[in-house]
Amino acid sequence: MSRPAFLSAPLRVGRLIAGVLALATATLCTPAAAADKIKVGVFPSSAALPFYVAMNRGYFKDADLEIEEVPMTSHPLTVQALVSNGIDAAVNLVTLEGANMEARRPNTLKYISLNGQNSQHVIEQFVVKADSPAKSLKDFRNGFKLFSAPGPANIGAARAVLKKVGLVEGKDFTIQEQQIGVHIGALQSGNFDGGYTLEPSATIMVAQKVGKRVETGVIATYLLGNKSASAFAAGAVMSGKFMADKPDVAKRFAAAWARGVKEAQADSSARGYLVQGMKVPPELAATVPLPRIVMVKDMSAADVGDFQKFLDIGTELGVVKEKIDGKTLVRAF
Repeated sequence: MSRPAFLSAPLRVGRLIAGVLALATATLCTPAAAADKIKVGVFPSSAALPFYVAMNRGYFKDADLEIEEVPMTSHPLTVQALVSNGIDAAVNLVTLEGANMEARRPNTLKYISLNGQNSQHVIEQFVVKADSPAKSLKDFRNGFKLFSAPGPANIGAARAVLKKVGLVEGKDFTIQEQQIGVHIGALQSGNFDGGYTLEPSATIMVAQKVGKRVETGVIATYLLGNKSASAFAAGAVMSGKFMADKPDVAKRFAAAWARGVKEAQADSSARGYLVQGMKVPPELAATVPLPRIVMVKDMSAADVGDFQKFLDIGTELGVVKEKIDGKTLVRAF
């Protein structure tokens, strides 16, 4: 028996609705695609602030990225982790050690942003005990005992600066690498008279009246020969393998990082992320200085020149074993 015509339309509508509901149910039951995972090395310097901004404000999440923070205690360890694929990126790797590896093994890593340092945009500096009579670098005499931020680039720069002011290692001073986390204790213990440290360690020791600054921005002043130059001594980097294997993921990471860089420098409230991320006392967060962080795509001709000059100095110091063109060390996104 044929179905009455007046039943045909409702039946078709009913079947259509049932089909739509089934499709919707299937869609809801299908798991969402997992976010792409990235392991990021973080060295304890205030230059890591954009990382914490991007993490806390959801910029990495917006880019569909799942970030694993991997603490790094020295730059050589960071380079090793990049080479061994233990991490995919690092947010503040010193450029001289990155350049040395890149000169030996091209396409191991590329910088996507650089940290410009000087006496206005402070990171590196010399400090002494709070009760020290030393008022200038030239006062580091008579066996002055100094510590240095770790790694060949940091201690190499410290030695070169002291040599520039006429001091002789072994006669006027001694210097020894120490992890950033023990710098305050190194002054408190009396085992050291002073040292070459980074932010935010310096701000904390000054506020706690453990130490006092002697001079900031010493790389630009003494090594680049221009107090206003940008010493591009560190920056954010990605491994060559990561960029080659996952170009879209790398592009999204760079975009999220750029958002963090912009707000870290334009929004003063962003300094608050140093409290949790870098263990900076809340009352000091707003006073911690930052470098001038520049995305590679935004570097000026003067920036390119300052960067190349710094790399050439690294070669002179023996930290970078072969001369390298700074343009081959960066990647614009």
